[in-house]
Amino acid sequence: MKKLEQEIKQYLDERLWNNLRPGDLAKSISIEAAELLEVFQWSNPELAQVKVNQEKIDAIKKELADVLIYCLETSVLLGFDTESIIREKLDYSKKKYPAEIMAQAKGKESGTEDIYWKIKKEHRKHHA
Repeated sequence: MKKLEQEIKQYLDERLWNNLRPGDLAKSISIEAAELLEVFQWSNPELAQVKVNQEKIDAIKKELADVLIYCLETSVLLGFDTESIIREKLDYSKKKYPAEIMAQAKGKESGTEDIYWKIKKEHRKHHA
């Protein structure tokens, strides 16, 4: 991750983009995320269907790369240790959504499980 962060920093420095506004980068992330979402507009294919659709895979890669690059640029410009912040959030999410509880919903479409929404509602109540 550090090597990629260094490449992003060099990329920004070379273009004199090393003083971009975080808000502008956040907007760019959102815009590119919307373009990623557009790949799925008017459809909701299953994972297996997406994996065999090369045209869709190519479009996803392109838009996902845009999102990730803007995210990394934000992290680099703010001086974050990207790997560290990802690991911290992943650890938090593992505690928030314990595998043994989430696995009880096996067979349901991910994100639609009653237990997921119950945990989400409880979390929002305590963090509002």
